[in-house]
Amino acid sequence: MRDEDPTEIPESRTNPYLMGHEAAEKDYLNAWSSGRLAHAWMICGPRGIGKATLAYRMARFALAQGGDDQGADMFGAPPPPKSLAMSENDPVFRRVAAGGHGDFRIVERPWSDTKQTKRKTVIGVDEVREIGTFMSMTPAEGGWRAVIIDAADEMNANAANAVLKVLEEPPRRALLFLVAHNPDRLLPTIRSRCRRLDLRPLTQTQVTTLMGRYRPDIKAADVTALSVLADGSIGRAMELADEGGVALFRDLMSLLGDAPRLNISRLHALSDKAMKGDAFRTLTGLLSWWLARMATEGARGNLETLAEIIPGERELARKLLSSATPAAWADVWDKIGHLARRTDAVNLDKKRSLMLMLMTVETAATHGKAA
Repeated sequence: MRDEDPTEIPESRTNPYLMGHEAAEKDYLNAWSSGRLAHAWMICGPRGIGKATLAYRMARFALAQGGDDQGADMFGAPPPPKSLAMSENDPVFRRVAAGGHGDFRIVERPWSDTKQTKRKTVIGVDEVREIGTFMSMTPAEGGWRAVIIDAADEMNANAANAVLKVLEEPPRRALLFLVAHNPDRLLPTIRSRCRRLDLRPLTQTQVTTLMGRYRPDIKAADVTALSVLADGSIGRAMELADEGGVALFRDLMSLLGDAPRLNISRLHALSDKAMKGDAFRTLTGLLSWWLARMATEGARGNLETLAEIIPGERELARKLLSSATPAAWADVWDKIGHLARRTDAVNLDKKRSLMLMLMTVETAATHGKAA
């Protein structure tokens, strides 16, 4: 528990609030009102920007509409809906949030342990096996049936093929929502049978606004830093806030400021932090992100206009780019990413791995290329 008790970001199924994706909501509502509603929707974009939250809004809206004549009276049908917003007190909202709506199902990666502390790496065929049967049944409440798969690009081959069979013969009055972080991982035949909504990353202003809503305990300077580090993802900003990401980023920049020769004491001190909690993942993610940012802006010639997250960051980027080309730093980025994935896959020593990554940076700063 934190010293203060700020508002936590709700899970997607319980979150009535969404920002930044009004165009996608409008596309769905227009399709609904025109009578040309697709039976399957693929909601794409980076992690943590609100894709699943939008999917729940779309599903709840459909479930709340009832039968074909819902809302009709002696004056005809009601005007077209203008929003997917729904009160948290609405019975449909509450039953979907509680997992108790008879016409709704959510498919996610199953838990890998009985204490439900970690999920499996993929969605298997067992998790999607009953989708077809469920969607083809008569809706329990006379309206629609809805299924969300979060995330569809986490399905294994057998699960994907099972979903494809449903898409090939879509049941009547049933909707399938596929949340996809990396849609290119899905079968082309699945992608071609879905109406696609591409969600853009949030703006820094939107991330800042949402951080004020969910984490009012964080001081303004750190919120500003988080809004840049998160790259348009409120989910990532929240993770970094919980993991002390701003402080770790400052430590990382301070260490890299000693380049081309890194201070050995600072190197060990920062690497020691990688052994605590999720600090290794956070530090390697920040290092990879910053190197990619530096190399990209350097290649584009935009270094002089680079917005600083902390004072001196632009000068550090200028110094490193004078030592090696953007292409060389891209090679460093690739090597660091490979080592991070290998460390996670085979449980290598995190401190040693982080030190190797930072020494790769040192080598590039000294000799102009990665080791």
